[in-house]
Amino acid sequence: MKQTFKKSERLCSKKTIGQLFQKGSATTRTFYLFPFRLLYMNDPNRSLPAGDDPTGGPPARVDLLPAILISVSSRNFKKAVDRNLIRRRVREAYRKNKALLFGTTEKPKQPPSYIVFLYTAREKISFEEIEKSMKLALARI
Repeated sequence: MKQTFKKSERLCSKKTIGQLFQKGSATTRTFYLFPFRLLYMNDPNRSLPAGDDPTGGPPARVDLLPAILISVSSRNFKKAVDRNLIRRRVREAYRKNKALLFGTTEKPKQPPSYIVFLYTAREKISFEEIEKSMKLALARI
C-alpha cells in the first residue's frame, strides 16, 4: 500500500462532520487513547463491496479509504503555528501507519468510512509518541 494522503482521504463534508459530532448518535463510536479522542462511523454507501479484494489487502480504489479529520483545539494552543505543527505530526503518523486499518492478509478488517482524530493533550508531544499512539489507535479501530 502506498503511503499517500490525497484529497479524497480528507473529510470535508459538513453534514458528515455534524453526524460524527452529534451527541447520543447510535452510528458514531468513540474512544480515548492519549493524546487522542477518536470518533468513527461507517457509511454503507462508502464501504468496501464484498469480494472487491480476495486477498484481504487494502482496497484498490482510493475512494474506499477512510476519510479523516484532524482537530487541534485553539483553546489549548493559542498560536496557529503550534496547532499546525501538531496537525502535521498527526497526519504524518496516520499516513505512515494507515495500512494497520486493513489488518493482515490472514485476518482482513473492514475500516470505518469516517474517522476524526481530536488531539486532547495540552502540550506539544514528540512525533515518536504521537506515532506510537496512532499505531495503537488504528489497531484498536
